[in-house]
Amino acid sequence: MNRFILVVDSFTAWVGKAFAWCILLLTFGTAYEVFVRYVLRDPTSWAFDISYMMYGTLFMMGGAYTLSRDGHVRGDVLFRLWKPRIQATIELVLYLLLFLPGVLALIIAGTDYAAESWSYNYGTGEVSINSPANVPISQFKTVLPVAAALLLLQGVAQVCRCIICLKTGEWPAHLEDVEELETVLIHQHEEEERRRAAGAGTGGVS
Repeated sequence: MNRFILVVDSFTAWVGKAFAWCILLLTFGTAYEVFVRYVLRDPTSWAFDISYMMYGTLFMMGGAYTLSRDGHVRGDVLFRLWKPRIQATIELVLYLLLFLPGVLALIIAGTDYAAESWSYNYGTGEVSINSPANVPISQFKTVLPVAAALLLLQGVAQVCRCIICLKTGEWPAHLEDVEELETVLIHQHEEEERRRAAGAGTGGVS
């Protein structure tokens, strides 16, 4: 079960980091549009479509990765005070009753949504109605069921985490990669305190 969690966490992390490059396309597209619109007085007809497609893709494809790092927003004022087994019990119930059925419904509805988009224009795919450039958007709508499938896979891994915690009394560790600066500073401060305490315990002799 631990091996399965590690494989799923690594896979969703790879997907999330790969699609993180969308933010560069979003940045360059927006910067180019600002330049040609306000400097050259010649706005593009496609920048708006690129911006919402890149942002939407980044947002959706990063969902499973964020879940694997326990990074989604939660109201944990009371939750964090409970013992791990109580936390795992509550999370397991919520995953089984709410999360997994909801994501399954999203996969089904998203698949129909994407298939309908691809069937437009005699099977050539739907184009955006937001600009005269006729930017294809069927591929963007396909991201919805794909992202939901990744969430389902990561949700199963989270259920496994809950089961392990119920057995051992401790949460399995998450993969670590990027930490907020505040967290890094806290860790550095704690390490310095431990060193000072160790130095005081030995009389300052190294």
